[in-house]
Amino acid sequence: MTLEYSKLNHVLRVPLAAEVHSRPFLKLDAPEAITHLAVYRDSEAGPPNGNALIQQVTLAQFCAHFGVAPPVAGANYFYHDFGRFRLKWECHTEFATYTFAAPSREAKSIDEAFAYMPLAHLPQQWLASLAGRLMVAAHVLLERGESSALDVQHAFEGSMLVGGSVMQDAQLWTDFAIQSDGFSRFVIRDAGMRAQQAGRLVQRVLEIETYRMMALLGLPSAQQAGIVLNAVEAELAALAGAMVATDAAPSAPLDAAGSDQALLDQITRLAARLEKLSLDNSYRFSASKAYFGLVKARIEELREVRLEGVPTVEEFMDRRLTPAMNTCDATAARQDALGRRIANTNDLLRTRVGIVQEMQNRQILQSMNTRAAQQLRLQQSVEGLSVAAISYYVIGLISYLGKGAKVLGVPGNPDVMVSVLVPVVAACVWLGLRYMHRRMHA
Repeated sequence: MTLEYSKLNHVLRVPLAAEVHSRPFLKLDAPEAITHLAVYRDSEAGPPNGNALIQQVTLAQFCAHFGVAPPVAGANYFYHDFGRFRLKWECHTEFATYTFAAPSREAKSIDEAFAYMPLAHLPQQWLASLAGRLMVAAHVLLERGESSALDVQHAFEGSMLVGGSVMQDAQLWTDFAIQSDGFSRFVIRDAGMRAQQAGRLVQRVLEIETYRMMALLGLPSAQQAGIVLNAVEAELAALAGAMVATDAAPSAPLDAAGSDQALLDQITRLAARLEKLSLDNSYRFSASKAYFGLVKARIEELREVRLEGVPTVEEFMDRRLTPAMNTCDATAARQDALGRRIANTNDLLRTRVGIVQEMQNRQILQSMNTRAAQQLRLQQSVEGLSVAAISYYVIGLISYLGKGAKVLGVPGNPDVMVSVLVPVVAACVWLGLRYMHRRMHA
């Protein structure tokens, strides 16, 4: 019966049902030490292409070092227990994350605990191959018990400590700063979390850090785009002023057409510059917006409760990250608005050029009508000569007929007959031409 029902399944039913289970949380039990690396794709120009293949090759090299079989081609998730540490690998559109977890050693202080992280178990040659491509490098220390801001302050080099009570039974402490060892630090205190709750909390914290950095990738692009937009707006204003000056100055249609055509060429170049800028930045701004939405969602899942004197993660992000994202959104909106203004100006110039061309075509048609009228008058003036010429040739033919008839003995004088027929032939020719003109006009 099960086999019969399986034939009715949609081809995507099984993979879609498995999608929600494809990225499980790490099973963590304090005390634990976690090292998290987010490896960004090689190329930053345009949308990512081939990132998954590159990241899978990097993971395969890591697995080969320990003699472990890598995941199958096309996999986006991998988990394996290497004995001394556990690895969870996830491949995303633009980056891949490596999360290493190991039991934490007993230490007298937090500083000493951060000195024994899973990073020490990783091959240095493999780490060196990641140089210049790390977007996030973070250490997380998961310990039991509660602490105050004074207890953990000395473990961070940043000037502002951020933290609070999260998920009801835990505390989170960090400064979101890169320490002197090149890693950012997070201290999580387990005050009675239930099973798998620690793994969920650690993953949310690491996702906040990773998505925060990925969202901020749009800020340099927005700042550089602002400089280009200022220049384009200044040129557009100058073009609009030139259009107004052209309207105010009296000029011949040909001169107006030439000036409008020059302005049209300039605004076309402006439109091309803006279009290239939009193509370069549209993906980055859209990605930053999506990452920012993920950051806010993960912060809400923390269910923070303020601890006196310490700002929460949400307050920190509202103060530092939100303005950066607003800058990206404002730059994207400014690009779109400027594109519409350039399109409107372009349409206006094309309309003006079209009107001038219509005026030129009208003048050409008027001159053609004038020449046609002149030709008609010239034709009418020589029409009398045409009647005389045609009559002359017709009378000549008749005279030849009369001379032939005289030779054949037909009575009559040919010269008298010709002289009598001259006015008759001329009248018939004139009437024939008039009839022909009437037929042509009809």
